[in-house]
Amino acid sequence: MTRNLQEHILQTASQLFYSQGIKTTGVDAIVKAAGTTKMSLYKYFPSKDDLVLAHLRKSRAAMLKHIQNGIENSAGDPRQKLLAVFDVFQSLLNTPEFRGCPFINAAAEFAAENNPVQQAAAEFYTDFRKLLADLATQAGITDAELLATQLTTLISGAIVGEQIQRRADTMRNANAAAKILIDYYLAASR
Repeated sequence: MTRNLQEHILQTASQLFYSQGIKTTGVDAIVKAAGTTKMSLYKYFPSKDDLVLAHLRKSRAAMLKHIQNGIENSAGDPRQKLLAVFDVFQSLLNTPEFRGCPFINAAAEFAAENNPVQQAAAEFYTDFRKLLADLATQAGITDAELLATQLTTLISGAIVGEQIQRRADTMRNANAAAKILIDYYLAASR
């Protein structure tokens, strides 16, 4: 039961952090929504910061797995796998509960460079860039790191654009730009 309660508290906090923001979501709101006590929350998470970091670690693992599943379910060639990432994000942007990227949101709320929350948010994008660089390398692109950085910029920009103005086709536009970039790098690598 204790593991289930810990997971329930984390899941509840994650939902509130994502829908309402981290700083605006207090411990009292988390406890109330989870139907538990502060004592139980603090038993598993000694501080709100610990809970926030656990939320970001859990979100990071879930998001990377979701992206990898989308890639694996796409067409077989590496170019298509790079483009499949845009489809994964397009489906996330189309959900009614979309409130932006949890990592971008957290980094905006905790903008100080040495803040552990900002660092945890940045770790997702480091892992994501590596995943894209690996796919670019599999496609035979020699400057895979630079392409991965550019694709990450397109995706994160499209997410923020969609957060600001819903149904603006930001991810489709980013996908169109990505096709041009990927084809350019493929041609340059031959």
